[in-house]
Amino acid sequence: MQHIINSAQTCLDCKKPKCQKGCPVSTPIAEMIRLFLNGDIKIAGEKVFNNNPLSIICSLVCPHEKHCEGHCVLNKKYTPVNVGAIENYISTYYMNYKEFEKPQLNGHSVAIIGTGPAGISLAMILALKGYEITMYEGNDQIGGVLRYGIPDFRLDKSILDELLENLKKVGVKIRPNTMIGKNITIDDLFRDGYKAVFIGTGVWTPKKLGLKGESLGNVHFAIDYLKSPNSYNLGKKVVVIGAGNVAMDVARTAIRNGSTEVSIMYRKGFEQISAEKVEIEYAKIDGVKFNLYKSPLEFTPKGVKYITTNEDNPNIEGFEEADSILISISQQPRDLIVSNTKGINVGEDGLVVTNENGETTREGVFASGDVVTGARTVVEAVALSKRVAVAIEEYIATLKEQEAC
Repeated sequence: MQHIINSAQTCLDCKKPKCQKGCPVSTPIAEMIRLFLNGDIKIAGEKVFNNNPLSIICSLVCPHEKHCEGHCVLNKKYTPVNVGAIENYISTYYMNYKEFEKPQLNGHSVAIIGTGPAGISLAMILALKGYEITMYEGNDQIGGVLRYGIPDFRLDKSILDELLENLKKVGVKIRPNTMIGKNITIDDLFRDGYKAVFIGTGVWTPKKLGLKGESLGNVHFAIDYLKSPNSYNLGKKVVVIGAGNVAMDVARTAIRNGSTEVSIMYRKGFEQISAEKVEIEYAKIDGVKFNLYKSPLEFTPKGVKYITTNEDNPNIEGFEEADSILISISQQPRDLIVSNTKGINVGEDGLVVTNENGETTREGVFASGDVVTGARTVVEAVALSKRVAVAIEEYIATLKEQEAC
């Protein structure tokens, strides 16, 4: 607690806070800290929650050094304000204090497909305004990437259980183990009275490298591994192909699950790694090694055949022994919904095409989050869902006017 107070006291309370501009959801950081230090933590929590219903999660998993803390003016010469820790303390306090209650319904229902950050944000925003919300989840528990794509050491899953209870309290219905697209279609949802449908299904299909050996028993896709790491027996030596944030997560998870030699194989240098710098540092601290300027050629039961890609010694073939190989080069959406629904356009990458307000090419169908942008951060998904919430309200209002005519 003391370190949180100490960090909050370093805030300069800027008149035009750059930290807020650097936040994708424009969290009122300076005002939040001012209220916190003045003893108005409940008011601070309310303002943060109203701005971002997933503040308690974003405060833990956001790349703060890229957004709010990276824009803090203290960054130039000193240590930036620890916004993440302060926001988490305030958000946790507020969520323990707030009594969620079901509001009076306004007579309009919305279907939300997917219970990841985009779907949860939208559900909470609309439910609190009186919309009757039903969420459809393909797995047995809500959370999407929050539950099945972020390791436990980064996000305590009990937070998701609390979110579920809060969603229920405001009247949201959850239908688990239900994949929309085949047995139940979007046409069925409109037939059954939903005024709008939202797609927030994320990106769960791993991209393949197309290399020989990719189907072997010791080769796994990172996104599948993160869903249930305890189901895997990777062995002692593991090679991770790829260098994004997911690659860092699977490498660190493998170490925590008994693998003693875990390395990242990447075709470029540290400067080109797409993972956040802090995630790279965490991986190094955990003991992850980096095999740079190496590109895989083939996977075998004993490891990875590779070729060097550095300018000094290019095109030299080598072999890296490994008990298991984890491929982490990106993900794309499943096509279950779009292949069974007319009128929803997707791009060449399989991502759903929308305008800036999340409207798809089919009337009444909206989308946001990773299924639209590709894998991004939680806070970016929330920011998009806030815009979609406004667009859905405007769309339903227009329908109401047309029905009255």
